[in-house]
Amino acid sequence: MHFCNSLAKQVALVAAIPLLLFGLAGCGDGATLPPLSAAEQQAMISAPPAAPKLQAGDKIRVTVFGEDKLSGEYEIDAGGFVSLPLAGTMRAAGLTKPELESELAKKFKSEYLRNPMVTVDIATFRPFYVLGEVEKPGEYPFKSGLNVLSAIAVAGGNTYRASNSTVLIQHVGEQGLREYPLSPAIPVLPGDLIRVPERYF
Repeated sequence: MHFCNSLAKQVALVAAIPLLLFGLAGCGDGATLPPLSAAEQQAMISAPPAAPKLQAGDKIRVTVFGEDKLSGEYEIDAGGFVSLPLAGTMRAAGLTKPELESELAKKFKSEYLRNPMVTVDIATFRPFYVLGEVEKPGEYPFKSGLNVLSAIAVAGGNTYRASNSTVLIQHVGEQGLREYPLSPAIPVLPGDLIRVPERYF
């Protein structure tokens, strides 16, 4: 009975989140990528954090010094574009904040301003999702510094059936889930889909 209730809860969750698999191609067909090798795990843990790239679903705060009418919060749409006054519609997904600042400065300079000073901050990151053997599967707001253990804790922790050693993660743009060790060294990124598998008895 507990298993059926858990299954029904997860089916209802997926039905209630129509954008759950947006940008996460391959999840629906159960595709699983090869697990990380020991060398890949070590490289990921030891590598310095890269500058985060903007994604569809992120809300950005654009400040144009001395131009209150151009400053404000704007959401990157599902296609990866953002529309701003005077700058028009431009691709933002895939750019870092400094890259978008540079592109916006060029747009504003050519259309209106002599020497625009533009800053971009992320007001709200794209959420992440936790499914599988957790107490409260669902969509959660992203915060900097999350790892797989803290993300699972946000979702209420593991069920008694959950694996104690591995977790499956699909990053935005990847074609399937990939197995990672259940370790605080594994970071969580905006838009990640995390699935906690059952353990093998």
